[in-house]
Amino acid sequence: MEDKRKIEGEKYLRAQKKVEKEKEVYVHAVVFVFVMPIIIITNLKFVPRFHYFWFTLFGWGMGVFLHWLVVIGFKSSLFGEDWEARKIKEYMDKDHF
Repeated sequence: MEDKRKIEGEKYLRAQKKVEKEKEVYVHAVVFVFVMPIIIITNLKFVPRFHYFWFTLFGWGMGVFLHWLVVIGFKSSLFGEDWEARKIKEYMDKDHF
């Protein structure tokens, strides 16, 4: 019985770690969405002849996409009510890290 509790505890910790990594992806995307307009507006106001924001948009956008792809992949879902608890349970049930 103690072994089963130990295994469940380990599964919970792995699932919790996976959920934290997914949250990091979403935070990364939100920061990107809020900071890019500032960069674009600043570029267009102060250096309107050269649109350097495209480099940032492409580079950082690829970074966000790759971060999402590595951590979540194509099976993502939007945050909902009790999202974190559902994800932890899902990863504990699958336990395929």
